Amino acid sequence: MGKISDKVHGLKTVIMMVFIQAAYAGMSLLYKLASNDGMNLRVLIAYRFLFAAATVVPLALYFDRQLHLLFLIIIQLSRPKMTWMVMLLAFLSALFGGSMPQNLYAESLVLTSATFATAMINLIPGITFVVAILFRLEKLGLKTRAGQAKVLGALIGIGGAMLLTFYKGLEIKTWSIKINFRGHMAPSQQHQKPYAHILGPILAICSCFSTAFSLIFQAKMSELYPCHFSSTALISIMGALQAGGFALSTERDWSQWKLGWNLRLLVVVYAGVVASGITIIFLMFCVRMRGPLFVSIFTPLMLVCVAIGGSLFFNEKLHLGSVMGATIIICGLYMVLWGKNQEIKSTSKLTPSTKYEESDQDDHIVPSNVIGIAPNFHPINEMVQLSSQVIIKEKESINLDSKV
Repeated sequence: MGKISDKVHGLKTVIMMVFIQAAYAGMSLLYKLASNDGMNLRVLIAYRFLFAAATVVPLALYFDRQLHLLFLIIIQLSRPKMTWMVMLLAFLSALFGGSMPQNLYAESLVLTSATFATAMINLIPGITFVVAILFRLEKLGLKTRAGQAKVLGALIGIGGAMLLTFYKGLEIKTWSIKINFRGHMAPSQQHQKPYAHILGPILAICSCFSTAFSLIFQAKMSELYPCHFSSTALISIMGALQAGGFALSTERDWSQWKLGWNLRLLVVVYAGVVASGITIIFLMFCVRMRGPLFVSIFTPLMLVCVAIGGSLFFNEKLHLGSVMGATIIICGLYMVLWGKNQEIKSTSKLTPSTKYEESDQDDHIVPSNVIGIAPNFHPINEMVQLSSQVIIKEKESINLDSKV
């Protein structure tokens, strides 16, 4: 029994990551279903951030309470201050990592398909690498295997995206369940726009670039305000204000804002509580236990779930070009992750460090699946170390006073 319990305990993070990817896949499918039902996705996203903020804020107050009490007992100055720069970074993180990419992704999903939009998400690590190079936060390192793998992975991902966009090929027959979701389509959704096959991929790529920029802002915010639950709650509130303002300015039909005991309420609650609330807890737990690279490895599982769900429930047609493009994108994703992992290993060998420093280096790999409200990952050990440094300084000052 002991061995069985140990195996179950070891599989805990795997089960959580499978749940997270399934939850994100369900969110993509519900986006499509809500759009077919005639719901304005801008309104849905505004409600999603509102419900997410209502879910994350109590979590922040509960989980950060232990740190708050610790800091109050030790010294008040040990808690990082909420400055205007932190507020600005939270606003930018919410804009580029929440409200903007969510709206771009949702519109891309409507114009193309759930499978296509989800496949494009896997470009985020490669695009983040390109953006980081432009901001001089990363080095090409073409003389090393790690650098070559990251560059090659980014190029392969871009090639897969182009293949996914411009080549269809033979249709692959899949199973489907006889549920007439298309019968509930709004009149505006019955006919696809003629330029959808061009505009949809452009919006999906813009969503990836927006998310990549947000990761840079979140990294800076983690340095200035290393309280991940509180910063996540702050980003969620900022995202709710931004998404709500954008939806109010573009949708004046108040019937779109009404939520009854129907499909729209189910989608909104699922999006805010499950896809943006519970998943944050599981993500943070998995990052602490196994590291961000472990989290990133499960990203393609979302694509598999969406492809199966789309073909079963929405009768989405799979083509050879889509499968080939998605496979190439996933290969590029794993090459970028492998290169980043090798780079961190070589860095840790060159510089002797403590266990804390090694875990801090691991957190520089950002989870690639951040289309949902991305938590501002930061190890809780840093907060504890900060407080311990304050205790040491206090003891030194007390010893000096006693000597005097």
